Amino acid sequence: MTKFILLALTAAALAAPAFAGDPAAGEEAFKKCKACHSVIAADGTEIQKGGRTGPNLYGVIGRAVASDPDFKYGDSIAALGATGAVWDEASLAAYVADPAAYLKSTLADDAAKSKMSFKLATGGEDVAAYLASVAQ
Repeated sequence: MTKFILLALTAAALAAPAFAGDPAAGEEAFKKCKACHSVIAADGTEIQKGGRTGPNLYGVIGRAVASDPDFKYGDSIAALGATGAVWDEASLAAYVADPAAYLKSTLADDAAKSKMSFKLATGGEDVAAYLASVAQ
């Protein structure tokens, strides 16, 4: 009986959703993102100095997709934004893993494209957790 309970608990743990990302690891992983993105608070506080090729990522978690008024988005991500989609940690992590594939899948459009060619193969959950933590 004890083995059965242990097996049941192990199976339940494996079936549970993945743990949330690690903000500290995400801050480190964000170094890969800084070539194109910065994190600058609304009051001008520079949290992460970075490039301007991509939008400012301050407050991105909980923000409508493609809604930074200071950035010109590509057609596909703008179309996703027009649906009312909002970034959460899971969607941002999926997007950064493969932006074009995410847009194709989410929009159900095989012709969807992304201006973001970089793919963050690992650590997307951590970066999303970091970005969520800096805007609190």
